[in-house]
Amino acid sequence: MRIISGKYKGRRITAPKNLPVRPTTDMSKEALFNVLNNHFNFSGLKVLDLFAGTGNISYEFGSRGCDNITCIDGDMGCVNFIKKTAKEFDLNITAIKSDVFKFLEKHKGSYDIIFADPPYGIEQKEFEKLIELVFENELLDEEGMMIMEHSKHTKLDHMMHFSFQKNYGGSVFSFYEFEVDDEEDESEEE
Repeated sequence: MRIISGKYKGRRITAPKNLPVRPTTDMSKEALFNVLNNHFNFSGLKVLDLFAGTGNISYEFGSRGCDNITCIDGDMGCVNFIKKTAKEFDLNITAIKSDVFKFLEKHKGSYDIIFADPPYGIEQKEFEKLIELVFENELLDEEGMMIMEHSKHTKLDHMMHFSFQKNYGGSVFSFYEFEVDDEEDESEEE
């Protein structure tokens, strides 16, 4: 895998073969960040990376100027790899070994971007539970965005706060935001 843009553009990262991961492809990652570039200035953003795996997405955020990134993964090998790589690149990434669901239930904090890339094989209701926990526990900033990476066989466009989705091969990114009805606000001002 490689970093696509920012300070470390072009740098390759080689993860150990024994990590239980399925990194987001470079093509999908590039497409995702093209979308995010239209919504955010990365400098100063707080990012939460759930099921972080190799830290692939977090390094991209860090390379683009985010200096407050938290990674959660249940595998100690992944967490250690993220810590080691973040130190090599001098990125402000905190990696925590935790069950993602338990972390979301107990954590207090607010993030501008929450990215989740759970194993594609988890059940539909677990994908839905992740989205519910983020919004119920107010972990997303009002102007923030949650992105869920999932397979094309998992349907998440019926969930509350669903905004839009983008398909890239067998992967889908579903985006969630707090609703802001601009037309309604404009008509009230008249």
